[in-house]
Amino acid sequence: MRALLVVNPAATTTSARTRDVLIHALASDLKLEAVTTEYRGHAHDLGRQAVQRGEIELVIVLGGDGTVNEVVNGLLHAGPAPDALPRLAVVPGGSTNVFARALGLPNDAVEATGALLDALHAGSERTVGLGLAAGTPGTEDAEVPARWFTFCAGFGFDAGVVGRVEQKRERGRRSTHALYIRQVVRQFLGDPHRRRGTITLRRPDEKPVDGLALSIVCNTAPWTYLGSKPVYAAPRASFDTALDVLGLTRLTPPAVTRYGAQLLTSTPERGPHGRHAVSLHDLTDFTLDSQVPLPFQMDGDHLGLRTSVTFTGVRRALRVIV
Repeated sequence: MRALLVVNPAATTTSARTRDVLIHALASDLKLEAVTTEYRGHAHDLGRQAVQRGEIELVIVLGGDGTVNEVVNGLLHAGPAPDALPRLAVVPGGSTNVFARALGLPNDAVEATGALLDALHAGSERTVGLGLAAGTPGTEDAEVPARWFTFCAGFGFDAGVVGRVEQKRERGRRSTHALYIRQVVRQFLGDPHRRRGTITLRRPDEKPVDGLALSIVCNTAPWTYLGSKPVYAAPRASFDTALDVLGLTRLTPPAVTRYGAQLLTSTPERGPHGRHAVSLHDLTDFTLDSQVPLPFQMDGDHLGLRTSVTFTGVRRALRVIV
């Protein structure tokens, strides 16, 4: 099998020596071409070129969720072909690796490589759904191009946290759970819309849901991980269904304490709940509108401010080796 390995040299949890060992192991079973990313967006370009070349049967990503997202968007730059979905494999190398872990892969790069080789020998793969987000026609964001996400998107509060973390990382700070927690506190203290939400969720033929201060869109569960602990914002979300949404209409100190505790103690059976929590399951098409520009993120990548985003859940978009 001809395979392209896309390597992020800045991946948080893999050293150059480890990467060399993994490349050697994969090359022993595959006709492997390994390319190291050199700039932001390079992984996207490599994924797109792999599809255009035609002879690449599998693209493997060695990196974190951001690199995976870039490759997926490159593979699907022309959309999923129902009779020839692109094939992807992931070796986790980032700090959290939500997509790989949600697929059931080990969070260790060496162990994941062994699992990948076993799956290739067994011919084991699954088809997964993805989320697609784009600017809403008729709004000031209409020209924002569509982009795929693998596990989550956020509009409002959580995207603001992601943006703060990215700013710290650009200044040389390491991505740690303590860093995220500090930015959650700072976002809470600095968010002028946390008491009265500005977001409205609109669905075809359904009554709008108004006044959301936080909106998390999940393509799978868990939503994220704190170390080894999975966190479930939308426990019923799945790669086999469309999209789930968790919305909160209030982010006062008591509400944040309550729902924060519920997230920390969440399980596959129960996530955040209460009179200020809105949980929606298996949505194929919906729009999130805001009265003011708000931060927006996809797969942990801050994408700036938006006033309106349209979401589509695509149930069959990608084949993944597992």
